[in-house]
Amino acid sequence: MNKLPIAPLATSCALAFALPLLLPSQAEACGGNFCDTGPMAMPVDQTGENILFKIDETSVEAHIQISIDTNTDAEKFAWVIPVTALPEFSVGSQILFDNMLQASVPSYGLQQNADFCGDSGDEGGDPATDSGTGDGDGDPGTGGGPEGPDVVFQGSVGAFEIAVLDGGTVDGVMTWLGDNGYEQDPNAEPILAQYLEEEFLFVALKLGVDADLADIHPIVIKYDGDEPCVPIRLTAIAAADDMDIRTFFLGEARVAPKNYRHVLVNPLKIDWLANGANYKEVITMAVDADEANGNAFVTEYAGPSNVISLANIYSDLWSAAPYAALDASPVGVGELLQNQDLMFCDIDWDQTCTPLHPLLQGILDTYIPVPENVDPVEFWTCMECYAELVDLEAWDAAAFAQTLDERIFQPGLHARDLVVDNPYLTRMYTTISPSEMNADPIFGVNTTLADVANVRWATQTRHCDGSTTVELPDGREVYFAPGATITWPDFQDEMPWEEDVDEEGMADNAPLINLVDNTEQIDQLLEEYNQQNGGGGQEGGTGGDAGANDAGLGGSGCACAVEDRRPLGGALLGFMTLGLMGLVRRRRR
Repeated sequence: MNKLPIAPLATSCALAFALPLLLPSQAEACGGNFCDTGPMAMPVDQTGENILFKIDETSVEAHIQISIDTNTDAEKFAWVIPVTALPEFSVGSQILFDNMLQASVPSYGLQQNADFCGDSGDEGGDPATDSGTGDGDGDPGTGGGPEGPDVVFQGSVGAFEIAVLDGGTVDGVMTWLGDNGYEQDPNAEPILAQYLEEEFLFVALKLGVDADLADIHPIVIKYDGDEPCVPIRLTAIAAADDMDIRTFFLGEARVAPKNYRHVLVNPLKIDWLANGANYKEVITMAVDADEANGNAFVTEYAGPSNVISLANIYSDLWSAAPYAALDASPVGVGELLQNQDLMFCDIDWDQTCTPLHPLLQGILDTYIPVPENVDPVEFWTCMECYAELVDLEAWDAAAFAQTLDERIFQPGLHARDLVVDNPYLTRMYTTISPSEMNADPIFGVNTTLADVANVRWATQTRHCDGSTTVELPDGREVYFAPGATITWPDFQDEMPWEEDVDEEGMADNAPLINLVDNTEQIDQLLEEYNQQNGGGGQEGGTGGDAGANDAGLGGSGCACAVEDRRPLGGALLGFMTLGLMGLVRRRRR
């Protein structure tokens, strides 16, 4: 049996919100990527931001991944996030996002079989199918004018400056944003008015004066409440059609949308022979189907959180104290970094020194710049050799140790504990257009729902008469006549994109209620298609079960990505993405 590579889907990342109101000019869409493991791995396009929610009985913790296009000016970066209570702020872990994305990305693979046809039979696969493609400590102030917002928090968290605005009028908020370097868009005023009427606060977030791209890191916002929410209404003023939104949840059980609907896609619409390369198109058409009406999510993964690798997230070797002790000179830092597994220096083969954390290089450039005309490898492996060239004016042992602790050590420890202490991970995805952004999606726990695997295998079998069948994870079979070109069929025009559409209110342990159940129609159309191509009938699929249709078969094997390079379009390419999340529990009047 020969397995073709599974392809992680190269859809754009969730929560890519373009809000020109909230951002100085000349910023552009965020970008980033990660690589899956395997000998045929390719980078997966993850343009945009991702958000991870941790839910417990009394609070919600939102980890917001921030990435900025390298072609933009970092100093222009800014966000405004609607919230309903004054949150706590801290630095998040980029490695947690990298590992979580890699562990849960949906993948479609094909394993090949051939019937045994005797000594003269051909047991090989058909070559034609072998393609696949804080807490801050600043003093609160007040806005400029009687109708301006109160600044109830002002401080710095890692590389970012943060202010929290409370109250005021729309004009007052717009004036404050303008006075502080945010370009306004009048189209946002009625939406801001809605959030103000609902007593939301606004978190204004931007890079510090001395920060640049190398200092970008996730932000953690923690607040009282038990319902995570993504405020997409502001996004509508400048979003592209079919914008990607992806959310993650860590907790005790699966999470589902409360005020949006849930969709199971028709697996026959997935191009299994191309490793699911049309995935985004299928999702978009399914969530735009009747009764889903553009306000629905699909579940990409739901199951144990221990699929998330803890590699490089945190090390027990990390300690800030030894760095703080080097108060006179940074000589010795290179050895400490290597001993704490924060830097790897290869002096025998590649002659490189590689930081093992994405924030480390920026911190080193600030406090210990490599002397001019000195090779970095020689410097980090023999700092004492260049002691006289070290920039002692840049060196501040206490500040260096504190920065390591605040941006690397403590976020890593918290990220590790977050994965270890929360046994369940849910990953959901949708695409949505501005005309559909009328309600902020809210999510809740539902312990009655089944797991959903992210790795899905189909089986292609070549038969002795020259025909071929492809069996999907739900048991459905697609027939290809002898001599036929093995490409995934378009099926009949009547073939629906969605198998089931479930009513909103799935959270709070509500049972699934199908608004649409296309299982019988799908089975009938598949039987007609197979018969028209010379095949016989087949048993129907499972349908109707959140764990069955989406789950597929678990499997192992190498993975390769299919990169979706379609343009994101419109204003999304013209503005930095903003406004990722909000808090839904109302403050008391």
